[in-house]
Amino acid sequence: MSPTPPAAIDALDARIITAFTDDPDIGVLGASRRLGVARGTVQARLDRLQERGVITSFAPTIDPAALGFPVTAFCTLEIRQRTGHERVVAHLCAIPEVLEIHQVTGSADLIIRIVAKDNTDLGHVIDAVVDDVHVIRANTAISLRTHLQHRTTPLLARAART
Repeated sequence: MSPTPPAAIDALDARIITAFTDDPDIGVLGASRRLGVARGTVQARLDRLQERGVITSFAPTIDPAALGFPVTAFCTLEIRQRTGHERVVAHLCAIPEVLEIHQVTGSADLIIRIVAKDNTDLGHVIDAVVDDVHVIRANTAISLRTHLQHRTTPLLARAART
């Protein structure tokens, strides 16, 4: 049995991240007051978490629907693999409606999350996605309703216990 790697975060790290997740406007001073920890400790922990890649951004979370893109769909793509994924990924990155690209195992090579203004626009986005000689096949599923948005808070608690 291989040794368990050290925890990426501890309980204080988890509390700090949760404070900023729950209230993004809290600031370092506000977090230190709320958590009862020195301001310098909060700042040092945030810096360390960013350096280690645990915190990847303090950027605002954007709701595509509020921008006029209420339709969300997931597409699996089968691609020509002799040239690698890079060409297709570069093609997809040039399409503003492509929000995520993941290389996956199974019958598909990539899965992407896309948004559109309506179903007609979705058709145009899919046309743009498959308009690459390296894309062999696309299979699309439209999201009817989101039951759980992207979240990490429960994972923080789990990681801090490990």
